[in-house]
Amino acid sequence: MHTASWVEQNWSTWLAIGLKVLLVLVIAVVLRKFVLRAITKFIDRMNRTAESAEGTTLGGLLVNAERRRQRSQAIGSVLRSVASFLILGTAALMVLSSFQIDLAPLLASAGVAGVAIGFGARNLVTDFLSGVFMILEDQYGVGDSIDSGIASGEVVEVGLRVTKLRGASGEIWYVRNGEIKRIGNLSQGWATAGVDVTVRSGEDLDRVRATLDEVAEKMAKEEPWNEILWSPIEVLGLDSVLIDSMVVRVSAKTMPGKALTVERELRWRIKRAFDAAHIRIVGGETAVLLDEDTPDPTAAVAAPSAFSNTDSPQVAATAPIASPRSATAGK
Repeated sequence: MHTASWVEQNWSTWLAIGLKVLLVLVIAVVLRKFVLRAITKFIDRMNRTAESAEGTTLGGLLVNAERRRQRSQAIGSVLRSVASFLILGTAALMVLSSFQIDLAPLLASAGVAGVAIGFGARNLVTDFLSGVFMILEDQYGVGDSIDSGIASGEVVEVGLRVTKLRGASGEIWYVRNGEIKRIGNLSQGWATAGVDVTVRSGEDLDRVRATLDEVAEKMAKEEPWNEILWSPIEVLGLDSVLIDSMVVRVSAKTMPGKALTVERELRWRIKRAFDAAHIRIVGGETAVLLDEDTPDPTAAVAAPSAFSNTDSPQVAATAPIASPRSATAGK
């Protein structure tokens, strides 16, 4: 009787609570699905933009499709996780409040647990947050050559916790994002190729400049250098003047990551042009150091000894002194 009467008195309350909980869950599921779909469309739009830019030189380097794809996927993953946590967490709190459960102790306990977990996993949290900001700010991406201070190389993969680099010798570096304090990106903007040409101090500077200008003009018109070079090759002038040599500086702006390639090609062409023009390239300071380090061939030859001459005073001083008896007998 008591149970039946209790149910009869409270069924409307329980029905209202059930309908409220059901409504909250339905709204949460629908809202989450809508938000996730909007995020997916946003990420797909970013990927389509990356694919359309892939065909150009600028797109192939600075907005690389694979780089943009990983960046958009990482951003999408973060947005989905945050959206799901906020929507489902809010729905759970509303469901608990519908049952008239006091949320203050629960939230306090959750706060203490969160602080403890955050303190224990602070390195993981630091890595994650650093990775999120690196991706959002587009500090580097797949295909970039970077110097992180800890390691340097080409970026193979960018994650929320770890960045994977391939070093100059082919080794793979796994660098935690939280350990990266500075980033030097060698693949953004442009690079500078510089070549120092050391010639004899007696060379005609006008002839040297004319030869270098001819090399620069010819190289700038040939493929693939006409695309790699982003500015004319300039002869900057004398960088230094020594007693027996002088250094002429040649410089140019290049495509990111191509400075070393341009420098090697420039040295090759300058050497051939100088040989044809009978302009001698000297070693400069390096050659002087090598000459100083060359052993003297006469260093191993001993100096002539004074004892080699039998009439020398040194030999006479070492001869035994004759006794008086021997001298008398001789007389």
